[in-house]
Amino acid sequence: MEKETKLRHTALPAIALRGLTVFPNVLIHFDVGRDASIKALEEAMSTGQPVFLVAQRDASVDRPGMEDLYSIGTISNVRQLLRMPGDNVRVMVEGVSRGRIVSLTKRAPYLEAEIQEIREEESTRTSPKTEALIRSTYEVFQRYTELAPKISPDLIINVLASDDPGYISDYIAQNISMRPADKQSILEELRPVRRLERMYRMLCREVEVLALDLEIQSRAREQMSDNQRDYYLREQMKAIQNELGEGDSDMEISEYRKKIAQTKLPDEVREKLEKELTRLTKQSFGSSEASVLRNYLDICLELPWEKKTKERINVEAARKALDRDHFGLQKVKERILEFLAVKQLSPELKGQVICLVGPPGVGKTSIAMSVAGAMNRKLARISLGGVSDEADIRGHRKTYVGAMPGRIIAAVNQAGSGNPLLLLDEIDKLGRDHRGDPASALLEVLDGEQNASFRDHFLELPFDLSDVLFITTANTTETIPRPLLDRMEVIELPSYTDEEKLQIAKRHLLPKEMKRHGLSKGQLKISDDAVREIIAAYTRESGVRVLERRLAGICRKTAMKLVSSDITCVKLSAKDLKEFLGVPRYHPEREALKERVGVVNGLAWTSVGGELLEVEVNVVPGTGKVELTGNLGDVMKESAHAALSYIRSRASQLGIEGEFYKNSDLHVHFPEGAVPKDGPSAGVAITTAMVSALTGSPVRPGIAMTGEVTLRGRVLAIGGLREKTMAAKRCGIKTVIIPSENEKDLEDIDQTVRASLQFILADQVDQVLAHALPAVRPAESREVSALEANSQAMPYRESRNTTAALRQ
Repeated sequence: MEKETKLRHTALPAIALRGLTVFPNVLIHFDVGRDASIKALEEAMSTGQPVFLVAQRDASVDRPGMEDLYSIGTISNVRQLLRMPGDNVRVMVEGVSRGRIVSLTKRAPYLEAEIQEIREEESTRTSPKTEALIRSTYEVFQRYTELAPKISPDLIINVLASDDPGYISDYIAQNISMRPADKQSILEELRPVRRLERMYRMLCREVEVLALDLEIQSRAREQMSDNQRDYYLREQMKAIQNELGEGDSDMEISEYRKKIAQTKLPDEVREKLEKELTRLTKQSFGSSEASVLRNYLDICLELPWEKKTKERINVEAARKALDRDHFGLQKVKERILEFLAVKQLSPELKGQVICLVGPPGVGKTSIAMSVAGAMNRKLARISLGGVSDEADIRGHRKTYVGAMPGRIIAAVNQAGSGNPLLLLDEIDKLGRDHRGDPASALLEVLDGEQNASFRDHFLELPFDLSDVLFITTANTTETIPRPLLDRMEVIELPSYTDEEKLQIAKRHLLPKEMKRHGLSKGQLKISDDAVREIIAAYTRESGVRVLERRLAGICRKTAMKLVSSDITCVKLSAKDLKEFLGVPRYHPEREALKERVGVVNGLAWTSVGGELLEVEVNVVPGTGKVELTGNLGDVMKESAHAALSYIRSRASQLGIEGEFYKNSDLHVHFPEGAVPKDGPSAGVAITTAMVSALTGSPVRPGIAMTGEVTLRGRVLAIGGLREKTMAAKRCGIKTVIIPSENEKDLEDIDQTVRASLQFILADQVDQVLAHALPAVRPAESREVSALEANSQAMPYRESRNTTAALRQ
């Protein structure tokens, strides 16, 4: 008895609950996060006493006082305490009885309150009225479980298993969704029957609300068609976007109208955009058509329809810019400056397209960039290599998913000007397949008479490209379609000579690489002989890209030496290159300067410059067969047969046995058999090698030759003379025999090469044989020095097989 009296009025740890009410005789678990509540639970667990759970009136109060708590709560036993990740604790409690707060005795470190226990009235028998109330509650609760989602069947069983009105009301209130204030009113009702009556009324209201909710949902589902459903979802989306500040479509439409009004547009374009904007106003916000129209309007309004940069045409400024950025290429620079001079005198001149053709690495792209800077035009580069879809040029229709303008319009948009310089890079590498021919699409773009109203498939509006300056680049013109090539003015960029490469390396490449690798001028010094050796022994190219990589390798080695040792400066000479760049990759033809029988030095043109190409002929007893080896093309094979026919027709004059073609086999071989070779310019070399082998006469040392031969012994003009003569000088050749028709091309040869070589002009094979084979009967010929070779005629280029990797 003394223990019970003490329990009814005692101090207990208290926990203030937010949004939760605990009832007696019910087992429940919940999470506890506040430090004061956790310490109260720990105190209850350590002392083995109950804890008082009471709901807060205002859940937002973090440190509640007496006035913030309801007066009646539940005295509960702590069954389990579980630490959760973080600072939270999950506790399981069992309600014992109701209790009333008398006063708060402690607020720190946890709440402690003086609690007066409230004993439950014990009913000895159930009256008919109470029995009727319990049955009605059973029925309403069953109805509630049918309408409410996620109600466990165990709840119904536990309710039906009891006939205590107080427990039934407490158990139902604990396990259904109700407002906290309603649950608290159930807890504060101390009379069991009255409590069940209140619970019954609340259950009836909840059932009525649930029934109405289901009825509304059912009616809405029946009436909602697909379009209505879309509208409902759009309205919800619009409401969400309005809350986020993103859904004001009227503001968006007004912004578009403002942009159209403020942007300088042609009348046709303005009319089209206003029409599309009107269509946008009639579309629902989230529709796919609205997205397409927004994208279309955004791109059209970004284009520089009437925006142009002020062009600066100054020939002298352009000359300085070209000379500053590029060494050599004098004829190319003069041609570009002539173009600028015409623009300066006639600013309205339109429709000129320049095509820069040359081997890789000679500066085609960088020249275009220099021109753009000199003219004060914005530059946009379009890489056409591998493009095989016409839509890449003209764009896709805007109705396609992800449609965008073609590369031309995209480049103009990128430049941000209506008169940019568009660099069409690698135009010779355009492809074509079932999706169309992009080269044909470029015909309109590069035609000055048509591109004033270029229509991109995406825009569906005419865009003026007549003020755009187009510069294209290519490695060869042979793969460019003729109609497209006809629209361009071709400027050929030749290969660099060794002296030009030396100056480019000293003035541009080496300073650039030293700065890039953090080296000062005093930390690395490379002699001219070392640079010449790098060009001759470590590179084999027309341009200077590989040379730049070799210089970068030297800079890396130098940086390593400076960091890992005490040296402060690296001086590099030709003999030190092996340490920095390894074993030389290319070696000069030493055998070319020796006197040999049946071996002649020919000259070949390749995509990376000129080459010295030997022709070897062996004569063996046989039946008159002619064997041609060395991976030769059809044109070169025909040249060999033509040479043999000429020799047969002149056998007696050349001192050759008349029946040699019956008693001997000829084997003509070109070394480096893995490299394809073709072209007609090896004719004189083949003829001379055959005559040398048949007569046993050695070929004069230090001589090389090039020229096409006919059946009558005439020597015809060839192409690539500039590159071929540079190869001859590089290999130590002193005399070069060329066709007389190529005398005019000597003007294009580098001055250093012209001064170091003796050129012999020949009209007939007899003249070639007279100089190359002293033992053979001489014919008339004429020697020409570098000072005499001053013809101003344009160079002539031979026809080349596009499939050949090496051409003679």
